[in-house]
Amino acid sequence: MLNKYARAFFTRVLTPFAALLLRMRVTPDAVTLIGTAGVMAGALAFYPRGEFFWGTVVITLFVFSDLVDGNMARQIGTSSRWGAFLDSTLDRLADAAIFSGIALWYAADGDNLALCAVTLFCLASGQVVSYTKARGESIGLPVKVNGLVERAERLVITLVCAGFAGWERTFDVPHIDILLPIALWVVAAGSAVTLVQRVVTVRRESAEADAAERRAQEQGSGPAS
Repeated sequence: MLNKYARAFFTRVLTPFAALLLRMRVTPDAVTLIGTAGVMAGALAFYPRGEFFWGTVVITLFVFSDLVDGNMARQIGTSSRWGAFLDSTLDRLADAAIFSGIALWYAADGDNLALCAVTLFCLASGQVVSYTKARGESIGLPVKVNGLVERAERLVITLVCAGFAGWERTFDVPHIDILLPIALWVVAAGSAVTLVQRVVTVRRESAEADAAERRAQEQGSGPAS
């Protein structure tokens, strides 16, 4: 849902900024690299210390690069397989940094191994969810499924709740830190459901493709008319 509606909205909003960067001779690949570096720096510098508000502010400033670089590429007509590959690969690194930063907090000063484990599950399941689609497409399947919690949902739920949870330490708002554990459990459950959805879809589509291929072979080997 977020991919369908929010991405279109922010693409329109960020188009002038993308055009400005192009006039400054900044390349889409440079934006991708800088954005990923900023997200990773924000996550790994702030989250392990429990500074969730400021960490989220830094991450949010850079996370929109994922929309800006593609917008730039479309404006100059240079969308390419390499750009798509680079963007997808660096997205995985950014996601890993965010959840790793949270896991490090719970493993150390946060002192909650259960939430550390949930966070690591969010990290791993998110990577596998992305892999199932990429692998399905690589063997020629469309993988037509709208998962319950895809990358956009994972990031929005986690970052919004992490940012608000950080108000307890930064602004002395009591008990609001409970939002982050809630978010992690929601993302973990949603990612598990999404993984099942994609696996079931790939199984169905592969069975249909194999059946169509067998029918084509049978028709091709039948008696000539």
